[in-house]
Amino acid sequence: MPTNKLTSRIAIVGVGDVGAAAVFALILSSVCGQILLVDTKEAFRDGQVLDLSDATHRGNSSTHVRAGTYQEAGQCDIVVITAGAKQKPGESRLQLIGRNIGILGSVISGMKPFKQDTILLLVANPVDVLTTFAQEISGLPKAQVIGSGTFLDSIRLRGHLAEKAEVAASSIDAYVLGEHGDSQFVAWSIATIGGVPIDKALPAGTFDRRELAESVKSTAQKIIEAKGATSYGIGSVVASICSSILFDKHNVRPISHWQQDHDCCLSLPVVLGRKGVVRNLPLPLDDEETKLLHESAKDLREVIDGARKNSEY
Repeated sequence: MPTNKLTSRIAIVGVGDVGAAAVFALILSSVCGQILLVDTKEAFRDGQVLDLSDATHRGNSSTHVRAGTYQEAGQCDIVVITAGAKQKPGESRLQLIGRNIGILGSVISGMKPFKQDTILLLVANPVDVLTTFAQEISGLPKAQVIGSGTFLDSIRLRGHLAEKAEVAASSIDAYVLGEHGDSQFVAWSIATIGGVPIDKALPAGTFDRRELAESVKSTAQKIIEAKGATSYGIGSVVASICSSILFDKHNVRPISHWQQDHDCCLSLPVVLGRKGVVRNLPLPLDDEETKLLHESAKDLREVIDGARKNSEY
């Protein structure tokens, strides 16, 4: 059943660039009745509340923004976790991940006990690793703990393809799958334009698949190098995912979620609704893509195993 918009609540844990952009997108799309901002830096959090509240004063906005506690967050319909540490000089990737898992554990512990139907949405990176640990630490059903995964990567892919094909991005079905990171891949074998397989919809040589996939993968790094962080794209993705959940839309989204066969969380398309992951969609990947999916899962499991040794969880 869809949640009542006027009484629905979303908590944003970590209100820096990404968290604030997510709040702004949620306000503009009028997804929920109340947004709680939670952050250890209380003065900064309160400033964000004041600033973002100004955006709710439009005539058609019914969203209220306020400061909240971790305990209050655990009683919300959706908790979006963007909080995470930045890498220190000389710090290895595994050490950074270990610190972020420690932060995640502290945040989740502060929110327990959760409301029975709370959905946890992980946005902080590495999102697949943190989503896997969040499922273990939270104790919530696996279907209710998800990550933003390759949703934004897939949107970027469709945007690039739309330019090449000269069609609206909404007419393109194409997914980036696996890890949100180095081992992600494009599932070209199931990509379509208006329902037509992409290799039949476009003349040969219209674009270079390898080059386009690499461009999609490197976009985030280019943004980070230029301005320090990505925010608006992922903010819009958070709003879209929250809308799918609260309004029980049952639309298909490539998000990070538990994969029993791969023993970790990674991105594959799912039907998304009020209960979180309603069901998985079986994908007819070709042999090469199936191999890439297994390799991506293997890489993630190695990082997860290494992270366990660098964290208390």
